[in-house]
Amino acid sequence: MRIDEDEEEKEEEQAEQQEIKFNWNSFSKLLCRVSLSEAKMYAKISYLGNLAYSIPQIKYSKPRHYYLAVDRPQFKMVTLVDLLRVARKHSSLPIVLYCSSRDELDAVCSVVSNLPNISLDSVYSDLAEAERMLKLDKFRQATMKLNHKPAAANAEVNHETGNEEHELFMIVVTDACLPHVSSGESSICAHVLINHELPTKKETYLRRMTTCLAADGIVINMVAGAGEVMTLKNIDESTGVVIEKMPIDMFEML
Repeated sequence: MRIDEDEEEKEEEQAEQQEIKFNWNSFSKLLCRVSLSEAKMYAKISYLGNLAYSIPQIKYSKPRHYYLAVDRPQFKMVTLVDLLRVARKHSSLPIVLYCSSRDELDAVCSVVSNLPNISLDSVYSDLAEAERMLKLDKFRQATMKLNHKPAAANAEVNHETGNEEHELFMIVVTDACLPHVSSGESSICAHVLINHELPTKKETYLRRMTTCLAADGIVINMVAGAGEVMTLKNIDESTGVVIEKMPIDMFEML
């Protein structure tokens, strides 16, 4: 009796070890149609599954906050261009830039679109909901790829200077188009958040962080004039966030 049992166990093990093969006809029987809402849910589950592989490498870190003061509001654009040129020499960074108005958003996009090695997109209130979600998800996917790809992979040599330059992924948004975390949308996890225009309320400042910034991300607040300096000070005091002066060498914080 014992011999028979051993033989049966061996046969079962051999059967389990045999490679299971599916052809197209048999595999297609396992598939079924799903609705758009279900497809979005499965996409989110897949996204979280991919993040799980990165958990062992995750180190706790807090976002760092800096302010960059300019003499006049019109100097913000020139300073922004200089920042992006320096950032391209460091690594392929995902960047979110906030504007408080559509006019300012259009002005920023008009200037940045002429810069090389920047993949630019914008999200504003006139967009249909489906298009808004599509653009945010596109940026979110780009952020995931950058987190799993060596920095040198996206580097290109500038033939004029001989230096390596990296592609930046940048999205310009207004507050009306933030990801709806309360409705199940995930953060887009940008490495750098630039407040081209400061929000007037601390709640908006914090919401920009939680919906768009990675846990170890960097916030750069551009301020011009006494009014914006006072607004920044109020945000600093009311939120408990320490906002330091941005170092002259940008590579120190990147």
